[in-house]
Order: sequence, then structure tokens, then C-alpha cells
Amino acid sequence: MSKKKQQSGEWQEAVDTAVANEKVNHQMKSVMQTNFVPMTKEELNAKWTNIGNYFRANSIWMLMYCTGCCAIELPQAMTSRYDMERLGMGPMATPRQADVILVTGYLSLKTLRRVIYSYEQMSDPKYLVAFGSCPINGGIYHDAHAVINQLDQYLPVDLFIAGCMPKPEAVMNGFQDLITMIEEGSATGWKDYHANFEWYKQNQKDAVGEVFIHDEFHE
Repeated sequence: MSKKKQQSGEWQEAVDTAVANEKVNHQMKSVMQTNFVPMTKEELNAKWTNIGNYFRANSIWMLMYCTGCCAIELPQAMTSRYDMERLGMGPMATPRQADVILVTGYLSLKTLRRVIYSYEQMSDPKYLVAFGSCPINGGIYHDAHAVINQLDQYLPVDLFIAGCMPKPEAVMNGFQDLITMIEEGSATGWKDYHANFEWYKQNQKDAVGEVFIHDEFHE
């Protein structure tokens, strides 16, 4: 085969390849133009909300407000046997950087004021998880004058983990339920707090009087 014929064959092969690629690109453009449907603003917002909920659910920073004896179950859940960090959960020292506040056990009237402080410093969206029977109905302190019986009368509770005290398995199941709720967008206690703010504030005032203390330590 002469050199001229060889070059001619290579040139024809390159032309055939270019034509084939152009046909494929044209087909892809046709499919994209045929299937593309512009999203409405509501659909676009919902899509971004779902993406945000996915990342929130898998990166949860906890403010562990250890109010009572249920807090003793957290070390087991955090260490190697259960290892809650594999779920993307970890402790946070300040409320302004936390996503979830944990109320672990009975809650006295004095402590309620501090929990309200902490909850209102957290940024939205925020979640509250209550451990044990005491935040539900007072538990063994149901008739004590210094302990509240129903936490959800004063702050919105997204998830109750029942038990006295709840075992680490129950704690982990509760956290997995919370993750599912956040992904589905059903953990909306913070929205309820804004929508019914006056009702919560009146209950807080009836329980502890003026919530925010006016002195040199709080202003």
C-alpha cells in the first residue's frame, strides 16, 4: 500500500468517527430537550430542603444538658460498643453550635430556666430529645413541688426515649429515629415553638415566673 493511500484511509476513518460522534451528540441533545421540564420555585425549594435535611441528619452535634440520672447511659452509647459517632453524631460544648439538645432525666424548675436559655440560643433548625419517664410525666418525682411533669408544655420535644433509665440500645434506636425524622422533614418542633410562642411563654411564666433574670450576670 502506498503512503498516499494509507493517509487517505486514515483521513476517511477520522471523518467517519467525527460524523458518528456528531450523531451521538445530536441524539443526546434531542433527549435532553425532550425530557427537560423546568421546576417551579416551590419544587426547587423542596429539592434543596431535602438535600439540606440529608446532610443535617448525618451530621448532628449534640448539647448534652445532663439534668438527671439518664445521662449515665450516654457514655456507653458514645464509646466503642455502640459508637454513636458512626451515625455522624458528636458532642458540642455550646448551644450556638449545637443541633440537638438532650434533656436526660428529671427537670427541676430552676434547671428549666437554664434549658430555655440554651434552647433559645440554638439556631434553627434545632431539635430536643428527652430521656426517661420524668420529662413525660414526672416519673418517680411526679408529686414533687420542684420538678416539672411534662416538658412538652414548656419546650417542643421532637422525640421521647422512654425508660427509667433507657438502655443504650433504646438510646441508639431513638437517635436513629431522630435521623429518620430529620431526613423526612417531620422533626418540626422548632417550627411549632415559633408558631405557638406565646402559649409556650405563658406556660414558662406560670412555672418559673420571669424566665430571663435581670441582673449583672444575665444582661
